[in-house]
Amino acid sequence: MGTRGNCLNRRDVLRGIGAGALGLVAGHKIFGPAISHAATGSPLPGKDQLYRKPAPPAKVALVKGNDRREIVYQALKKIEDEVLASIGGKKILIKPNFVSCDIPLCATHVDAIRAILDFLTPHYKQQIIIGESTAMNKRTPEGFKNYGYLALQKQYNVKLVDLNENPSYEYRYVFGEGHKPLPVRIISTFLDPNTYIISAARMKTHDRVLVTLSLKNVLLGAPLNDYQKNDKWCLHTGENIVNNFCHFNMFHLAQEIYPDLAVIDGFEGMEGNGPTHGTPVDSRVALASLDPLAADTVATKIMGFDPNRILYIRAMNEAGMGQAELEKIEVIGTALEQCRYKFKPHEYMAKVYNL
Repeated sequence: MGTRGNCLNRRDVLRGIGAGALGLVAGHKIFGPAISHAATGSPLPGKDQLYRKPAPPAKVALVKGNDRREIVYQALKKIEDEVLASIGGKKILIKPNFVSCDIPLCATHVDAIRAILDFLTPHYKQQIIIGESTAMNKRTPEGFKNYGYLALQKQYNVKLVDLNENPSYEYRYVFGEGHKPLPVRIISTFLDPNTYIISAARMKTHDRVLVTLSLKNVLLGAPLNDYQKNDKWCLHTGENIVNNFCHFNMFHLAQEIYPDLAVIDGFEGMEGNGPTHGTPVDSRVALASLDPLAADTVATKIMGFDPNRILYIRAMNEAGMGQAELEKIEVIGTALEQCRYKFKPHEYMAKVYNL
């Protein structure tokens, strides 16, 4: 394996951002624009700035086809050198999305995970963790069983882990009703700088933040649900409005918790009343990127929504946490114009966004 490239310190850099960024919400922009002071050599941002430089241009692999496993694999192959260099000597965690353990359409399909493992195993010889922390009362192992994941332990050098049963956690604060600070337990695995996090998400709509993709999969998966107390719901407080607290809470946690690689399975997406009760979309696409914000931006565009209207995407972009300006994202593989759809939004979001 090679040494890590430009994303070596992504989470370390994000940790240095500081919660003070949220204070700029009341200003003209959500966050002040990031600028570089490389010419002066100053390590400090300029007036009204929080970030030293904006995010660099990004690359997103996009593949359309008729076989889920193949298109996910081919998307990863298109950025193979960069991905392998970025892993270094870290342990790998593949984080699927089991928001529920008994609704197949809401969960990351096992063949998408197989494709990721097909890509990794020729190069990475250590055991890979497939870890999930379901939001529901049914325990994660039920999802592993119901969704066909148990076979992976026989086919690959992997271990299936219920992250909700991780005894190690750290407290962080998020916003609750009336802007009340709420302590939440964050599973330590998501804070470990020696863990390479692969977010394996399904392309879906959402009832609070319009879309749920690679970033939300990790950020909303990080709070602990020990099956007696579920801290994940602390991030979902407030009304169903454009600036629902969930956007702010995701931005806040993303300063420390951030996937290293985004893989989005849109072979069969979910539209309508996602993230659990929507209906299928035969979209037949897969995306992969070392910039999860760029991947989510392109996926949002594919779904037929405007990324600039989604607060957490726009906020992270203005904060320099990733690239969300389409003109600065290189889409390689299938042309974006060949992958446009019109996903129906959740009924609540249709009213909020006038869709």
